[in-house]
Amino acid sequence: MVFNYEKIMKERPHVVILGAGASCAAIPNGDKAGRKISAMNGFIEKLGLSELLSRVKLMTKSDNLEEIYMELDERSNCEKDCENVKLELEQCIFSYMSGYKIPDGPTIYDYLVLSLTSKDLIATFNWDPLLIQAYLRVSKYTDNLPYLVFLHGNVAIGYCEQDNAIGIVNSKCVCGKLFRPVKLLYPIKKKDYKSEIVIDKSWKELQKNLKRAYMVTIFGYSAPKSDIEAVSMLKEAWGTPEERNLEEIEIIDIRDEDEVILSWKDFIHTHHYSYYNNFFDSTLGRFPRRSCEATFDRLMNCLFLDGDKGFKDGMTFLEIRQKIFPLIEEENEIKGTDQMLKLY
Repeated sequence: MVFNYEKIMKERPHVVILGAGASCAAIPNGDKAGRKISAMNGFIEKLGLSELLSRVKLMTKSDNLEEIYMELDERSNCEKDCENVKLELEQCIFSYMSGYKIPDGPTIYDYLVLSLTSKDLIATFNWDPLLIQAYLRVSKYTDNLPYLVFLHGNVAIGYCEQDNAIGIVNSKCVCGKLFRPVKLLYPIKKKDYKSEIVIDKSWKELQKNLKRAYMVTIFGYSAPKSDIEAVSMLKEAWGTPEERNLEEIEIIDIRDEDEVILSWKDFIHTHHYSYYNNFFDSTLGRFPRRSCEATFDRLMNCLFLDGDKGFKDGMTFLEIRQKIFPLIEEENEIKGTDQMLKLY
């Protein structure tokens, strides 16, 4: 009975939620062409879109893209100029984001994808294609990789209405039609996620996995108070802290720890959290592909674990492959059996 409980707990999902900070960490020196990712604040200026927005007189004093878009959307129904600027803004952002190319060497996203398995899920709020690009190139090592969902859309992901299928944008679906791009921007006060099938599917998948999750890692996402709908949906799926008294939350963020914990206090049960300012110190970095196993053994079995065998910053792809190959080999060996995975 104890064995069954332990096995069930270890086989629960590890859910990772990504915000803009994760993409910033993935390419700290810029993408393949040296272009850096920007957070929502100051995004307009960095994209050089100030001239476009000068065509209308905005009431908001914020430089946050989503707040600016919300005003444009609210006024576009009765003001043609706002509607035109809104549509051009959408096109500019899609074109700009589509241009990002992942660097040749390993990034945080390569490590992240390989640190999880098919029972796990990565949910990203980010528009850039870097996570997809990392996923595609590390999939040559194994097909036992996490499920990806895109909570605000993504420039690399498209949808085929005929087959109700999701795929790489502008590639061909099995029916022969191209996967069409999905919407990126929504008014933040009340985001109508259900209006876009890909995003609706993504939220449903995240909510399903959050209900079952043993671990949740929040990486570079600040849970902005303005994004009422997103925070509400996360709370609904996770439940109250009192209901999650065995689960663990890990937060990877460069902000001050007290500030970060305060922003997630409605999700954390007492001391059941860990804070890190870089990926490699987290359970994902120290115990890749075995994060739930390591957490259960550390907290429930009271075992001392050697966390120095995981990923290290600056690894080559060959070194990463050598690190994960024994883990993948074990996964293949015990697939379909009652055996539990070992840490190493």
